[in-house]
Amino acid sequence: MSSSRNLFALAAIGAIAGCGFSPLYGNGPDSTPVAQQLDEVAVANIPERTGQMLRESLQDQLEAAGAPTVQHYTLNVAYSIAGQAVGIQEDTSASRIRVIATASWSLSPIGQPGERLTAGQATTEDALNVIDEQYFAQELESTTLDQQLADEIAAQITSQVAVYFKSHG
Repeated sequence: MSSSRNLFALAAIGAIAGCGFSPLYGNGPDSTPVAQQLDEVAVANIPERTGQMLRESLQDQLEAAGAPTVQHYTLNVAYSIAGQAVGIQEDTSASRIRVIATASWSLSPIGQPGERLTAGQATTEDALNVIDEQYFAQELESTTLDQQLADEIAAQITSQVAVYFKSHG
């Protein structure tokens, strides 16, 4: 039974290799590694506290290979978070809020904001329970949710930019 599994695994690897699959962060022939190109992206300021959280998360994820020596690209991001009451009580108060984060982004060469290389969008959602608790606990839960949303949006943007670099060497 295990030999048939091994044979199947080898066949799957051969099929993937035959279709031109290559890892996103791997080196391509005669191309700059994607991780190095991601290091060359400067993230423009994003307004408000939640925007600052997103910017910090983007910087952490884009600079995963180390501190950049030279930055060649600017990433501009418009970020918004909206809430929607989904758990309505008999007294019309909300017991649960769906929080939706959306970001539109564009990548351009440094110093040339009008020359957009690529652009995209990222969206994620989460929920927040609203219960009678102390102000500090509510604030802590809200800040944690904002950070989780920022981290997910940053991961999506980083992946989309990496795909651009991979396909445009």
